Amino acid sequence: MPKVPGLTHCFQSLIATPTISALEVEQDQSNRPLIDLLHNWLTDLGFQCQIQSVFNSRGKQNLLASIVPPGHTRGGLLLSGHTDTVPFDDARWSSDPFQLTEKNGRWYGLGTCDMKGFFALIIAALQELPLEKLTQPLYILASADEETTMNGAKAFAAETRIKPDYAIIGEPTGLRPVYMHKGHLAKGIRITGRSGHSSDPAKGLNAIEVMHLATTQLLKLREHLKANYCESVFSVPYPTLNLGHIHGGDAANRICGCCELHLDIRPIPGIPLEDLELLLRQYLSPVQDEYPGTLDIFSLYPGSEAFHGRCDTPWVAEVSQLSGHQPEVVNYATEAPYFRHLGCQTLVLGPGSIEQAHQPDEYLDTAYIKPTISLLKELIYNACMK
Repeated sequence: MPKVPGLTHCFQSLIATPTISALEVEQDQSNRPLIDLLHNWLTDLGFQCQIQSVFNSRGKQNLLASIVPPGHTRGGLLLSGHTDTVPFDDARWSSDPFQLTEKNGRWYGLGTCDMKGFFALIIAALQELPLEKLTQPLYILASADEETTMNGAKAFAAETRIKPDYAIIGEPTGLRPVYMHKGHLAKGIRITGRSGHSSDPAKGLNAIEVMHLATTQLLKLREHLKANYCESVFSVPYPTLNLGHIHGGDAANRICGCCELHLDIRPIPGIPLEDLELLLRQYLSPVQDEYPGTLDIFSLYPGSEAFHGRCDTPWVAEVSQLSGHQPEVVNYATEAPYFRHLGCQTLVLGPGSIEQAHQPDEYLDTAYIKPTISLLKELIYNACMK
């Protein structure tokens, strides 16, 4: 008999296993202990499990668990989630982030909503299904580093050979199916001038003044994106460009020698990140031409592509009927665009609210538990057992 624990124990064990993903080495943690937990549970349920090392990830792993009926190597369903969480500020939490705490119909803990809890609910659904009766493949993916580089999903898409018909990514959408979302590009602009005494401006090159020219060009790019690209289904139907952080200089009586600006661009589907970067460099080229060697463009962290699935297929209609919600679009980014390499229909759909993600006192409302388990059972049955 399987030795898989019950739902509460699964939640407790997952939340108690830290898997913080961060660009800073001192905060970044291995996800291997959590991968091992899932490996053991899914193996006990009859899955064949493969642990895959992820390139450029400080030793992180993906886990792919599979049940493939003889003679059916294509089709079926992939359920996917990421194993990592964001860092946290302990002083802003009312309880231990690594201890599942129940209060007022909510389960608190880092990852309850975004999104370790999804794995516990998958396990609970699997325990209530006759998996020996699967007629189509069923896959469970646990990926690494979604919160930073998305290298886990990128590696999986590049290396895997599975061909499911359908994929569900269990991000917190309130159990509403999401078929499209924006992408994300975060860039830094650094101007290196020449410092000097403010009494003789001609002996220096003020980086703040050059950054002013660069900012003017960026605002022109923002207007270009707004005027030339539109996807009306989004609440903000055009790509956005936000100037989020700027710092330069060190004293009022000193010519500023260095100024740095951080910006955020959210492209709609149809604008590859590569094209967006070319546009950025094109609009900043007049500043580079006027002040050669002073302007540097660099990535703050890896970007993520926009995602555009279909909302008019029979499967999406089926998921909409089962969930009780019509397909929607969102402004945040997920691993969904990388699944297009698998050739499967993909939806983002999971329990909880995105408003709880990345927040102190993150929680999953327990009202989502039974509906999520029921929905997962229906999805698995319809895709893999009929």
